[in-house]
Amino acid sequence: MPRPYVLLSAAVSLDGYLDDTGPDRLLLSSPADFDRVDEVRASVDAILVGAGTIRADNPRLLVNSPERRAARLAAGQAEYPLKVTVSGAGDLDPDANFWHTGGEKVLYTTDKGAERARALGLAADVVPLGAGLDWPALLEHLHEVRGVRRLMVEGGGTIHTQLLQQGFADELHLVLAPLLVGDPNAPRLFGPGGYQAGRLRLLETRRIEDVVLMRYEPTAPGTGISVSAADRHWLRIACELAALCPPSDTAFSVGAVVVAADGTELARGHSREGDDPVVHAEEAALARIPAADARLATATVYSSLEPCARRASRPAPCARLILDAGVRRVVTAWREPDTFVTGADGSGLLAAAGVDVVVLPEYEAAAKAPNRHLLS
Repeated sequence: MPRPYVLLSAAVSLDGYLDDTGPDRLLLSSPADFDRVDEVRASVDAILVGAGTIRADNPRLLVNSPERRAARLAAGQAEYPLKVTVSGAGDLDPDANFWHTGGEKVLYTTDKGAERARALGLAADVVPLGAGLDWPALLEHLHEVRGVRRLMVEGGGTIHTQLLQQGFADELHLVLAPLLVGDPNAPRLFGPGGYQAGRLRLLETRRIEDVVLMRYEPTAPGTGISVSAADRHWLRIACELAALCPPSDTAFSVGAVVVAADGTELARGHSREGDDPVVHAEEAALARIPAADARLATATVYSSLEPCARRASRPAPCARLILDAGVRRVVTAWREPDTFVTGADGSGLLAAAGVDVVVLPEYEAAAKAPNRHLLS
């Protein structure tokens, strides 16, 4: 499913609350951090908030800096990012600031909610998703129909929870404010439920006046044929590794990463690395992991090109090496063309042996980039 890169953004108290229960919005951020949020807004194609946030906060969701808006226009973008909201019932105040500031707006709702929203005359493109709200369909529509490549989600907690639990969050920007709320009736950032296993990777910490920004990304691979946000992260790294390969007119440039189920990187490799002019990427990575490592049974191999099923340079092709290592999940960007081997089908060989093979075609261009000279 093609979808945007999803960035979750929130500010919380030290005890994890988004707000208190008072009549006015609790200000958790600082002026300098508001400016940082403005910068992030200017960098995305769309900003999403839930209907509850519109009712509680009446936000405008604008890029406030004239310089940043001018830079967007100079780059051929709309002055303001697309504003997106989600409501199952479609029952929203048509006078809310959301509808009357900034640029284009879109409401994703149910079939019944669409009838109500249109009757209210909401100033937005109303998109029904069927009998219930469907995040995969919503994200695919944003990507394919509205051209959204980067989506910033500013709340509320229910939406943040759903996107994390369903594996659609690529990055989390969390601002920690020096306040304690302590009210069990106040809204929290994340609700209970099943989250993906594994630790998130800390990308950045930054002090901004009296608050602290922490940026995280998930690392744990998906399971089976289900795709997680981390699958995209690791496959992107594999494609970057392919660009490090010494050039060749007789072999593809490929990158590979092996990742444990908890998100721990076990090894990486790329074609023709070191002093071995014929080593393949998966071969190089797997050689760095002890054969007795129990984590291999639940690990994922990420390869920019599907593992080879036949090769002339070594007795065992990479698909066989993966099977022998006990790995049962592979994520790749590109099926091998007939350039060197006609009818190559490493994915088919793996699948026939019970391996879950996932292809993410949105990374095919990146996988092909260091191999253009072989494909012309």
